[in-house]
Amino acid sequence: MNAMMILHRYLLRQFLQVFVICFCSLMGLYVVIDAFGNLEEFVNYGDKHGGVLLVIGRYYAFRSLSFFDNTSGIVTLIAAMFTLSTFQRFNELTALLAAGIPKWRIIKPIVVASVAIALVAVINREIIIPAARDNLTRDVHDLGGERAKDLNPRRDYTTDILMRGKQTIAKMQQIREPNFQPPPVWDAPFKQLQATAAYFTPADPSENRPSGYWFKGMTQPKDLAKRPSLPRGGLPVLLTPLDYKWLKPDECFVVSEITFEQLEGNDTWRRLSSTIDLIQARRNPSLAVGQDVAVSIHGRLLQPILDVTLLFLGLPLILRRGNRNVFMAIGQCLLVVVGFFVVISATQYLGSSFLLPISPDFAAWSPVFFFVPLAMAMSEPLRE
Repeated sequence: MNAMMILHRYLLRQFLQVFVICFCSLMGLYVVIDAFGNLEEFVNYGDKHGGVLLVIGRYYAFRSLSFFDNTSGIVTLIAAMFTLSTFQRFNELTALLAAGIPKWRIIKPIVVASVAIALVAVINREIIIPAARDNLTRDVHDLGGERAKDLNPRRDYTTDILMRGKQTIAKMQQIREPNFQPPPVWDAPFKQLQATAAYFTPADPSENRPSGYWFKGMTQPKDLAKRPSLPRGGLPVLLTPLDYKWLKPDECFVVSEITFEQLEGNDTWRRLSSTIDLIQARRNPSLAVGQDVAVSIHGRLLQPILDVTLLFLGLPLILRRGNRNVFMAIGQCLLVVVGFFVVISATQYLGSSFLLPISPDFAAWSPVFFFVPLAMAMSEPLRE
């Protein structure tokens, strides 16, 4: 028992060392290539905000969260491959098998550590990344969140308001020169709401104020302060100063359940949101999101299973009997990885598009139905 504990600690230490080295090497390569390609932006921003190194360190510290989310599964397999191939290359594995120790007992610490890494990836994906979403949405051209971006029109499907504007500024959650168009069924005495700026404001129960966009500096219609609020489905949607005293004469408030990130970010908010946020967005009638969000929800739930499945697809190629060519085994593992991600990407694309009548749940689950039995069949020698 003591000998097995020593062996397990040895393999676990080797596995974690390779994992950290591999991840840091890939992350470092990404930082070097990306940072040198955008060095001018970092220098210009760093001169005004504490120095270039501080800005670069902060920027890529947040980027490392997304990098870990995207690479944890493949880096885990690489670490397991190199750990066991080295163990096998020096005939340490042969000696243990000759002593009657089964393979599954030998690789047990690596499997446990891989499952733990998959769980850490879940925590990173569901808690840490959504909390850092503000910083992750900023690119090198908008490090302070102060750069104006063009706004693509979006319709609020609850109120039927077409939400348009010239530009958005993330830091202030501001829409410059908003131009919201009410639907014809409102029979409103004006065709559009225009202002100097509009700011997204979350709901505030203490002031009995719903979430929506606070228009300031109204330019059209000019007499909105004298008009009553307009309801939609029995609930107020356009709030005016005549009925709500917290609004100034040149202000109004448009109720909406579409957040600023969802209005501005297009698909970025989906990638950086937690599964709970995606489920809420799926149920939000104002967004009317497509099948791609449903595919993402199922994919999030299945990601830990797929990460562990990928490990069991690669390990048998390293440990199968008679395989003495380590490089051949690693090459086969790389082919398995490529095929694994091609199948997942293809099924998710088909589930998100209208090319084939594939339901989102089937598109997300089909790789599991295919790869899990395959991994179980390939892993039979590991149970010897």
